[in-house]
Amino acid sequence: MKIAIAQINAMVGDMHGNAKKIIAYAQQAYAAGATLMVTPELVLCGYPPEDLLYRNDFLEANQRALAYLCDAIPPELSVLIGHPHQVNGELFNAASLIQQGKIQNTYHKQVLPNYSVFDEERYFERGDTPFVFALDGLQIGVLICADGWEKAPAMRAKHAGAELLISLNASPYHMDKLNTRYEILAERVQETSLAVIYTNMVGGQDELVFDGASFVLNQQGKVSQQLPAFVETLSYVEVLNGQPQPVELVPLLSMEATVYHALTLGLADYVNKNGFPSVVLGLSGGIDSALTLAIAVDALGAERVKVVLMSSEFTSNISVDDAIEMANRVGVHHSLIPIKTLFDTFRTALAPEFGNRPFDTTEENLQARIRGMLLMALSNKFGSIVLTTGNKSEMAVGYSTLYGDMAGGFSLLKDVPKTLVYRLAEYRNTRSKIIPERIITRAPSAELRANQTDQDSLPPYEILDAIMQAYVEEDMSRHAIMQLGYQTKDVLRVTQLIDRNEYKRRQAPVGVRITQKGFGKDRRYPITCKLTFE
Repeated sequence: MKIAIAQINAMVGDMHGNAKKIIAYAQQAYAAGATLMVTPELVLCGYPPEDLLYRNDFLEANQRALAYLCDAIPPELSVLIGHPHQVNGELFNAASLIQQGKIQNTYHKQVLPNYSVFDEERYFERGDTPFVFALDGLQIGVLICADGWEKAPAMRAKHAGAELLISLNASPYHMDKLNTRYEILAERVQETSLAVIYTNMVGGQDELVFDGASFVLNQQGKVSQQLPAFVETLSYVEVLNGQPQPVELVPLLSMEATVYHALTLGLADYVNKNGFPSVVLGLSGGIDSALTLAIAVDALGAERVKVVLMSSEFTSNISVDDAIEMANRVGVHHSLIPIKTLFDTFRTALAPEFGNRPFDTTEENLQARIRGMLLMALSNKFGSIVLTTGNKSEMAVGYSTLYGDMAGGFSLLKDVPKTLVYRLAEYRNTRSKIIPERIITRAPSAELRANQTDQDSLPPYEILDAIMQAYVEEDMSRHAIMQLGYQTKDVLRVTQLIDRNEYKRRQAPVGVRITQKGFGKDRRYPITCKLTFE
């Protein structure tokens, strides 16, 4: 049997567009001699549809699109379609088998994830019945995503006669996620002695990126086929007596390469799916804006990226030189708008209020807010979306300015720790040296006052990032982090800043999630609270 794996980039809410894409892939699969085509979870409506699932018109549009598929898919090709399914007022995360222009049967997902970025219990009811169908003499069992993360659904399919398992997925990316999928699905193979075809969605959806990277595990639990990550593709697996036949494996990417591709795809899909013509960002000569520019050009092309250099009296000459050098290397249009005159005007206007109070973070933040206003003005005038350039380390401890460098429409590096920013910059330069070396090697500085460096007020980023990961991503207590060997003053400083700046993060733009826990829907902390339990 020849089975087509359709690794599709679906658009949430665009049932007609998604259906047309499914039909195009089905026609290719039929022409290639496939008997069955498998699509990702909820591919018809896109994932996650969130509260759109509460709308009757949304569900009715899904039904119309499903009928359209039945009419348009080649009748000789069987297709498994992921979609929402309403039965007697109850809603299910479902997969339907289309054969001969009809829906032959529909499976309801049994395991509903309700953690991290998942809210499926908010919308769906649990299924309780396995679905096994016969095709070309083979009994095929169907799973949907989280079904494969627990033993029971696969075993139910096995007991119902399945000789092969097929899993429809919308599994979002984070670092090392592919290895986790291998390990979990290999457990299902070991328990059932059945091979697994794992089909995953690809594409960006707000803060989530689906990496694709669909794969096949043979009856021994070994990877016999691996599809590429971060691209739409249609691939084929030959199955003989329930055993997938091996093919040449697509090489796996390095960790830095996968993160870079995730950020590139997340940005490209956010901009393109939301209809923005271009992006604009402030280019400072620092590492964060340099990496943001590199990804933006790779995602959108230089012709859709504009950068603005907004130097102040505290901006060093080498920062300006490096920023111009990088803009020239990647071929983007750049403008110079010095902010000293604007800064002086604001200070003069505020002088009667401030009196003799010394220069402090007020004046530093004022510079950031002037830059934010300039970028937003360009955004309003030309329709470009502003990319903010702050990283996860800064977002964690509040080393950013509300309505200043946080002002924008998309926070590309929102979930990228500072230490990883450097590694990504070095990775990008292995492809072509577009980031000037001095940007990578210089000590980081916001350049909002004379002779400033980030470490004037923060621990070294190697320490800050490690404490942040333990506190934010691993939910460790302060005491437990101290037991790892970090100094008490550093642990208290970093964790208190993280707690204190939740109000800022709530006002930050959406950004790509690349860690196990980002500052988005998978970390929901109260703003008003007093943490006295430690």
